Amino acid sequence: MTKLTVLVYWQMVRATKGVFAMKAVRLHGKGDLRVENVDSPPPPPAGWVRVRVEIAGICGSDIHNFKTGQWISRSPSIAGHEFTGLVTELGDKTDRLRVGDVVAGDSRFWCGTCERCQAGQQHLCEKLGFIGEICDGCFAPEIILPERLLHVVPQGLSPKVAAMAEPFAVALHAVRRLHLQKDEPLLIVGCGPIGGLAAVIAKRLGHKTVKLADKNAVRAALVARVTDAVSVPAESSHCSAAIDATGSISALRGLIAATPAGGRIAIVGISHGTLEIDPNMLVERELSLIGCHAFQQELPEAISMLPACASQLLQLVEAEISLDDVPAAYARIAAGQNEKLKTLIKPS
Repeated sequence: MTKLTVLVYWQMVRATKGVFAMKAVRLHGKGDLRVENVDSPPPPPAGWVRVRVEIAGICGSDIHNFKTGQWISRSPSIAGHEFTGLVTELGDKTDRLRVGDVVAGDSRFWCGTCERCQAGQQHLCEKLGFIGEICDGCFAPEIILPERLLHVVPQGLSPKVAAMAEPFAVALHAVRRLHLQKDEPLLIVGCGPIGGLAAVIAKRLGHKTVKLADKNAVRAALVARVTDAVSVPAESSHCSAAIDATGSISALRGLIAATPAGGRIAIVGISHGTLEIDPNMLVERELSLIGCHAFQQELPEAISMLPACASQLLQLVEAEISLDDVPAAYARIAAGQNEKLKTLIKPS
């Protein structure tokens, strides 16, 4: 289904009254987030599925879109793309899922026909959109999505952990992009959700030396305790492999300056502003800046890793809130006031 087709479909949805009203958090524009009563989604069309959302997560990119409006393609749109829930209804031509399955969502909405999609790089799709942007998202009791974007999670897994599948896949992709050697130290700058999850993953994959740097000392200490990593000042660490998960231009600039010759930096943070770089410095020091956009095929592997990491992930949860509390949570996260990493929403 192309991006244009999806937009046309959602125009039809708006013209079709749902059977029940529900509460939802909708982004109307830059800086304009509202908790509203809306119609529940209509019956899912062919190839789509209805899911009752059990737990949703607030992502840094949600905050970025709220602050900048960078990815607003339809308005208003129910926000949110990290979630787990229960399949309650199947549209025609669905053959993989069953009513009652517990699933996690793939945030990426790709076309499936462009050159990148055909090469298995759906995260680089020429028409890529995301749940909560191209279609209504998960900050609501119900959501309807294409079956292809839903993956069954292991039985008995805590919904709070299952809701982290999507950001866990993002962090896994960033770690994989570095192609770390077995005993190579890793520096993670930024102990927000993605940086913290990257530390969990690196340790789970057997990388012994993981260093953490974050201006929020409480949060850095938490991640260090949970993962048995070491908290250090970024400018004093000389690791040849690093992940920037800050979204801060100044932090990235400092990391580039501190990375030794021949080093690699995987950039996964969503930044505000632009970075001036002297290309001669990259040439002379042979530094590699590696972009990390969402994830490629890592989501199933990420889901399979969740049970073994569940106890660690639960320690990273900041709060579990209602839909009414989401605007205040956005403000708190944007101000960097969280002491832990992940704010979760229980829509019901």
